[in-house]
Amino acid sequence: MATISNLTNTLPLHFRKFKFPSSSSPYRFPLSTLTCSLPEPEPEPNTTTTTTSIPKTPNSYFPKRGQTLELLCESLAYKGKGLCKVTDTGFVVMVDRALPGERFIGRITRKKGNYAEATKVETLTPPFDIVDAPCVYVPHCGGCKTQNLLYQAQIIAKEEQMEFSFGPYKWLPKESLHERNFDAGSENYALGLHVPGFFDKIINIDKCLLQSDPANKVLAAIQECWRDPQLGFSPYNVHSHIGFLKHLMLRSGRDVTTGLPEVMVNFVTSSYKPELLKVLVDKVSAFPEVVSIMNNVNTSVGNTSVGEEEYTLHGKSSITETLRGLTFQISANSFFQTNTHQAEVLYKLIEECAGIRDGSEIVLDLFCGTGTIGLTLARSVKHVYGYEVVPQAIADARLNAKLNGIQNATFVQGDLNKIDENFGKSFPKPDIVISDPNRPGMHMKLIKFLLNLRAPRIVYVSCNPATCARDLDYLCHGVAELNIKGCYKLIGLQPVDMFPHTPHIECVCLLELVDL
Repeated sequence: MATISNLTNTLPLHFRKFKFPSSSSPYRFPLSTLTCSLPEPEPEPNTTTTTTSIPKTPNSYFPKRGQTLELLCESLAYKGKGLCKVTDTGFVVMVDRALPGERFIGRITRKKGNYAEATKVETLTPPFDIVDAPCVYVPHCGGCKTQNLLYQAQIIAKEEQMEFSFGPYKWLPKESLHERNFDAGSENYALGLHVPGFFDKIINIDKCLLQSDPANKVLAAIQECWRDPQLGFSPYNVHSHIGFLKHLMLRSGRDVTTGLPEVMVNFVTSSYKPELLKVLVDKVSAFPEVVSIMNNVNTSVGNTSVGEEEYTLHGKSSITETLRGLTFQISANSFFQTNTHQAEVLYKLIEECAGIRDGSEIVLDLFCGTGTIGLTLARSVKHVYGYEVVPQAIADARLNAKLNGIQNATFVQGDLNKIDENFGKSFPKPDIVISDPNRPGMHMKLIKFLLNLRAPRIVYVSCNPATCARDLDYLCHGVAELNIKGCYKLIGLQPVDMFPHTPHIECVCLLELVDL
């Protein structure tokens, strides 16, 4: 995981002041428009094309797998796929890396009821707002894959709707397969990012524009030596489950006293062998910005970067960052917004939506993480109660409260997907609920609790428009099949572009209780 730096520092920080819109405002979206996006199916291997001629009018409205068609991309859907239509029939086709205005030949790879998926074969007319991508990896990397779309166009598209891994083989695009040398041994090893849709394919990365310069220097230093067979390193193989190095996580922060950058290096390995890692520790600890080197040991066959055990190999076990005038300690496995520039914008917007008036308010902070949102509000309210499932995050939240001299914040470790009838008895009825769930959104148990709780105001922070739309629908309209009635009204929502050049969207939604 790395802070977003080089790309965002050259871009305007998009932020429009949150408004409580009138019925004529373009920002007032009826819930009927907040439908869940089309599902993301498993990708299929690319199909080699033998022709790029413009196909004839299809015989059927519903295209068949393998059929080539002329398509026109109208907009970007969730996760950056192009929402395209067959030019002769208007049938909807989802195409990865298609951009608005682009007319192209596509080959159908999958048929899913009332839509299909396709891969691009040949572009006939370029997109409206195409630009040169600054990153050389953009044709193949799944990270910032909308870099070749004008930034202002990315913003419009978003309003309408990292860690590195080790691998035994470098993934190469088709045009570079002739470069592969199967006899090169460790020279074929990869350290980089996953190819989109594949858990076992790694594209080797030497420099990532999402990272700070110090983090990229660390990455380059590791890339320079880790393949040396004399050092005895072996990348983890996700098929055979053999190998030592699993992931490399880089986190960036700032020294709160000097303002100088701080970098945490976290080696995720399959076993604990500090003597083996010593050569890498000695190499990266020579950088003055590296103040923490951690080792998470993950013995499971899963692809997670969180270890069952954690060891400090150099320096301290956390780095620091400043946000909205507060100091936060960030450990290896706790969540913290990577783009701190836009996090300032996001948390200011959340505070405005909370509508704090006289300081007597009780705030319930759900999915509180390291306490960033709750602690920024604690200075203006009576008390904050935060809940989070990750024990380390709760420990960090309590430490962050102590660091900032905040005594009116209580943080509790607990799984919000497994609450029972006793949940809610340990805190008074809140005036404001902040909910910032991960991508799956809120569990139905929690939604039922909130509908029974009937707090006057809910600020819902979402990183997934699909589950956001579902949860807002439940809170406002209820769930008829479960005999659950909704009791909230969506007052407004505002997207915040936390991750420029990517399809990801962060959105802040304000709901107010309706008198029934």
